[in-house]
Amino acid sequence: MPDRPVFGGDQTERPEAVVAPWAALPTVGDVLRMPVLAAALPELLAGHDSLGTPVRWVHVSDSLGVATLLDGGELLLATGVGFLADAAALTVYIEELVGAGVAGLVLELVPGLEQVPPAILEACLRLNFPLVVLHKVVKFVAVTEAVHSRIISGQTEALRARAELHDLFVGLSLRGSPADYIVAQLARVLNAPVVLENLNHQVVAVESLTVGDTILADWEQRSRAARRDSVGGAAEPDEPASGWDIVPVEARGIRWGYLVALPGPLHPAGRSSVMQQAAVALALGRLADRDADEWTRQGHEQLLAGLLGGRYVTELGVSVRLEAAGLRVRDRLLLGVVVAVPPTAAAVAAALTAAAALGADAIAAAHPGGRPAQLMVALSLPADARFTDAAATAFARDVQQALGPAAPDIAVGIGGEAHDAASLLASLEEASELLRRSASAPRRGVSLHRVENRPLLRLVTALGSDPRLQAHSEQMLRPLIEHDLENGGGLLPVLAAFAAHPGNRTKAASASHLSRSVFYQRIALIEDLLDVDLDDGETVSALHTALLARGTLR
Repeated sequence: MPDRPVFGGDQTERPEAVVAPWAALPTVGDVLRMPVLAAALPELLAGHDSLGTPVRWVHVSDSLGVATLLDGGELLLATGVGFLADAAALTVYIEELVGAGVAGLVLELVPGLEQVPPAILEACLRLNFPLVVLHKVVKFVAVTEAVHSRIISGQTEALRARAELHDLFVGLSLRGSPADYIVAQLARVLNAPVVLENLNHQVVAVESLTVGDTILADWEQRSRAARRDSVGGAAEPDEPASGWDIVPVEARGIRWGYLVALPGPLHPAGRSSVMQQAAVALALGRLADRDADEWTRQGHEQLLAGLLGGRYVTELGVSVRLEAAGLRVRDRLLLGVVVAVPPTAAAVAAALTAAAALGADAIAAAHPGGRPAQLMVALSLPADARFTDAAATAFARDVQQALGPAAPDIAVGIGGEAHDAASLLASLEEASELLRRSASAPRRGVSLHRVENRPLLRLVTALGSDPRLQAHSEQMLRPLIEHDLENGGGLLPVLAAFAAHPGNRTKAASASHLSRSVFYQRIALIEDLLDVDLDDGETVSALHTALLARGTLR
């Protein structure tokens, strides 16, 4: 559910202003490496840990009271004229510069001032304030011109970058781009992994670039640790983890989640400024969504599509991605469940609610392969729990009720029990294939189909498109396939009915909609064409496997 932060009126809470131009400013270290200063042989005497301080401007003054004229961020150039005051005054001078936020002091050694006054050096060392001496004379006007030119150029680049980003994210908003696409574009702009999370710190979308999904390991714990609770109890992007940038996604007083950018390079427009524009695009998308759980639905669809489509590198990557989305994997009983209902938003929401009633985590979405009327659900239950027929029926009925009073009877496919991410994916595939093959079976109320009751089908599904299985099917069935192609069909369905009802030819004949005499004639023809004895159990098993692999037998 979205969160409404407490603040005045019906206004969007705006984060603290971000000094975006800092991203375009040179640092003290950058200025010292510029040719105009490098030629003066600069020597850094103090403030080695502060070379990354941004330089907003360059100011020239020898006055000991200059601090009152500065606004912060200036690099001060001085010749030391007037530095003959007593040690206490020089100490106060440095302390006032630090208090004013000055970036550093560059002192040109001139006749009469061949070395830095000890009081100044001592104060700079104590306060970690950058103190640089120049061993050659340099024109201060040349320094100010070069540095100011670079600053203005950087700010112009920042303005240009912000304009381009504005066009990018406004365009994404107008086109109604989904959340995962906006996140992917933001990650590429920042050249850093980006995560969109909901208010429960569950991952909705992620773009990890080349880093991989292992960045999501223990995501909820790390994300919660990246900020502290405010006095009112609402999670604020305060005190972020080192290198993280966190921006809320909110509009009209409603907060839906957070954008989190992991460590990466600086951006000319400022990382936080870029993220705020992306957050606006996401917020506009949420305002346009009628479904309050649209992010959850989209996130689950993209996650299942990616995992079932094999778009992951390692099993660890699958596990952390599932757990980051709120599906616990470690020390849990995992199950793939597929329900034969239209995967509407209401059905997805009902499946998640029904899972919660069982004490289970769940991810639910439409079948990513486009199979009609298949709602896929990945369940995570306590390790000692069991998904009994009663629990499965109750789960299915909750989903059925979400479709309205005219909801049809439904079937439920249940894959094998799993205890890791890889076997969970196999369980989902088993359940889907089992339900597809059971589509023609009569239904009354809720019909359950468990893969453990179809061990041969489970084997064939696990082998998938293995060429050896395909070769086995072709070798066993080729004479019948060719016969049916030449004569308009007839034998493969009879063999399928025979394999489905082994030992009961009367029932097999009924399933074929043939009289017993005609059925027996066709069985005899099949034996002749295949040169086999259908009373041999191993032969029937081999043919059964071939029919399952071909999809003839459901």
